[in-house]
Amino acid sequence: MFIEAKARRERYRQETRSQILGAAREIFVRDGFEGFSMRTLARSVGCSLGAIYLYFTSKEELFDGLVEQSFLHLYEALGVLVKERGKDPVRQLKRGLRLYVEWGLKHPSEYQIAFAVRNPAKKPYRTHRAFDAARALVKLCLGRSRAAERELELRTQALWAATHGITSLLTQRPSFPWVSKQRLINQVIDSATQGAIGPTKRQKSKGKN
Repeated sequence: MFIEAKARRERYRQETRSQILGAAREIFVRDGFEGFSMRTLARSVGCSLGAIYLYFTSKEELFDGLVEQSFLHLYEALGVLVKERGKDPVRQLKRGLRLYVEWGLKHPSEYQIAFAVRNPAKKPYRTHRAFDAARALVKLCLGRSRAAERELELRTQALWAATHGITSLLTQRPSFPWVSKQRLINQVIDSATQGAIGPTKRQKSKGKN
């Protein structure tokens, strides 16, 4: 009996926390970090301000939790690549970039929390596992030479910049008369990958002549 009651309380706590996070995400996206207030959140959830503070002590803590949640979900969306080792690395890289865009389009609010809504307080930036996964794929494509190692960070960031650009445009400008979105996404990813990986391949082929 006691165990069942404890399990019910924990279930209720987790459901309430999830409800708070969901409502907070929409308010952060709509009003921005500085326009967000815990009081508005409490009204949106339909509970007291004090109840909100039982779960989160400040909007900074709440926002940081949402950012971490978004990056975790993005990494989970890319998780299928981790299980598929041994395949062509360039194809895997392109697939990973497409999964990134698809996740952003399916979850625009989470994408904006991760990349668009900013906390004005200056904090040291740290990369997340999703970026580390992209870097690992780029490294496989480039090979193990010293030249490739020197170029690794630059080329990974260039690929991310291109992929983030198309994702942001498609999520923030949905009414623009885009051509076929899938063709556009493929064009951006193919061009960016060729630019980041292609030169190294050409250098290798020249070295063999």
